[in-house]
Parts: sequence; C-alpha cells; structure tokens
Amino acid sequence: MPEFCRVERDGRLLVVTLNRPDVMNALHPPANFELEKVFDDFAADPELWVAIITGAGERAFSAGNDLKFTAQSGGRLDINPKGFAGLTARFDNPKPVIAAVNGVAMGGGFEIALACDLIVASENAVFALPEPRVGLAALAGGMHRLPRAIPLKHAMGMLLTGRRVSAREGLALGFVNEVVPQAELMAAARRWAGMILECAPLSVRASKQCAYDGLDRPLDEAMRAHYEQVVAMVKSEDFLEGPRAFAEKRPPKWKGR
Repeated sequence: MPEFCRVERDGRLLVVTLNRPDVMNALHPPANFELEKVFDDFAADPELWVAIITGAGERAFSAGNDLKFTAQSGGRLDINPKGFAGLTARFDNPKPVIAAVNGVAMGGGFEIALACDLIVASENAVFALPEPRVGLAALAGGMHRLPRAIPLKHAMGMLLTGRRVSAREGLALGFVNEVVPQAELMAAARRWAGMILECAPLSVRASKQCAYDGLDRPLDEAMRAHYEQVVAMVKSEDFLEGPRAFAEKRPPKWKGR
C-alpha cells in the first residue's frame, strides 16, 4: 500500500489523495517517487480512463515542496524524472487528470494542479507560486504553464510577486474550471469525471493529445500533424460503435479499443 497517498478505484475512475496533512500535503522525494509509480500504473491500466488528484484534510491540496525536509537534507534531493507528484514532467499520458483543489495550492502544489487537464476548486482554495520569496523559482513547470493558461500580464503579475490568488479570481483568470463549496468539491470533480467518461475514451485521448501538441504550431501545421492517439481512435471498435449507437438511438457501449 502507498505510504504517502491514498488510492481508490471506482470503475473507470482513479482517485489519488495526497496524504501528508501534517505538513499540508507538502511533498518530499519519497512521496514523489511513490506518486510516480501510482500514475505510471494509471497510464498503463486499460481499465482506468480518468484520474482525480486531491489532498487529505481541509487545509491544503499541497503546500508544494517540503522545505523542512529539503533543509534537513542539506538541499540535496533526489530528482523525480516525472516531476512533482509524478505529474509535472509527465508528457506522455493521454488520459485526463482532474485536480480537486481543497485549500492551499502553493508552489509545487499549484504546479501539480496546472499539470492537470481540469482544475475544480473549493471556495477556500488559494493559489500561488511564491518561490521567489524564498530564493527559488517555479521550476516544475509553473513558469511555463501559467503563461500558457492565462493572459501573459496576469501570469507575470503572479510569477514576479508570488501573490496569492483566490479560487474566484482563478476562475475569472481562466485557470480554474469551477468553484464550489468545500463540502461539494469531490462531488463536483466526480461530476466532471463522469462527463468525460460518457465520451469515447480514445476520442478523449485524441482530443487531449491534439490540443496540447498543437499549441505551439501554426494552425495549418497543427491540423496536418500526425497524432498517435488519433490513429488509435480511427482504428478502434469505438469509432464504429459511436455512430451505430446514435443511429440505433441507444447509449454507446465504449470498450476503449
């Protein structure tokens, strides 16, 4: 069993809960390597189609890097090749991941959320990249993902000051998909997951790959590019099942192959 997180399977859905509430779910190398294995298994499991990541307790999603552990280690840490929570440097997972942010998402915690495809936040959620305030920088993707997610001036306002942004402001800026009361957070995240699961899984993966891989390409080049997930979709049984179910006026029965 994992030591630093909880893992729950619910049909096609995987729910991963960061479980270090005594340090506001801050992560140290052992936790990051453990989470890397969890998301490796998720990506490889054909029976799992969507994941949700959240934090234990009501105070924090994740306060980021465990600075006390870093200090005790003399600043020398094992670097996880897949990044914070096994997600921030993971670029080969076509399956959707939803961040259910239940409180503080600071530094690496915010970078975990930015590495997810959707962010659902509780009303008490707070986001920031405060690394410059402690002589560091948001090196787990925050400096690159945030300017891609919201207008540049707003991103620079956060990056250069480390200021805190509420869930409502995050929604207005555009990096949060929905804000709900704390008690309704997981229900809302599961609702988003449910809407994704109503769709053909290979169509979802093709859409994710095309959207991300095409971001920095000219439109004509992006539309002509080769995408492995599109090829898998076109060759799948689900590619026939969708139109057949529509014509027969019945819900489709997706197989993911």
